[in-house]
Amino acid sequence: MPTLTKGDGPNDLTGVTTLGMGLSWDATGGASGGLLGRAKRKKGVDLDAFGILLDADRQPVRYVGLDVTDAMDDGSVTSTGDNQTGKGDGDDEFIRMELNRIPSHITAVLITIAAFKKGTSFEKAAKVSCKVYDGTGGTMDVVADIWPSLLGTGNAIAVAKAVRAGTSWTLEVVNARGNVEQGNIQALLRFAVNH
Repeated sequence: MPTLTKGDGPNDLTGVTTLGMGLSWDATGGASGGLLGRAKRKKGVDLDAFGILLDADRQPVRYVGLDVTDAMDDGSVTSTGDNQTGKGDGDDEFIRMELNRIPSHITAVLITIAAFKKGTSFEKAAKVSCKVYDGTGGTMDVVADIWPSLLGTGNAIAVAKAVRAGTSWTLEVVNARGNVEQGNIQALLRFAVNH
């Protein structure tokens, strides 16, 4: 399975009708070993995956993530909702895009990971990854991995963007990190405009 990186350029999605992005992570004890580290891992850490829908002017129209599970109320861009611990196998949060059903005024969907809630941080998470799925055949098949950069500061990462050009779509790896005010969805949407 290939790992997609920022330098790969746009990846052609011709023939793909259903695109999935699955976020997974594990809790880490940080620098704490022993009993304190185990307690932190047991509690988990809450990261959040967002799909931010942008128009032709790169302005956010709607988003999916946290408690918003259907961005357009039509099933075209949906989320499994908020996993607050990262516990368990497989994807902790999942965004599904029915590319042919996304309204025409939406020209991009930006996938963002954030340590959004107060008290959370990427430093409390380990093995953060984003899997890319092709669900065109009816089953979600993993086709690539994106490992977002956890270096530097900031509590939000613009991971990748599905971009529409006419009737076709491409997937671009963005992998850009920044700061947003925790708990402020408007700040997260402003962050999306820059990517």
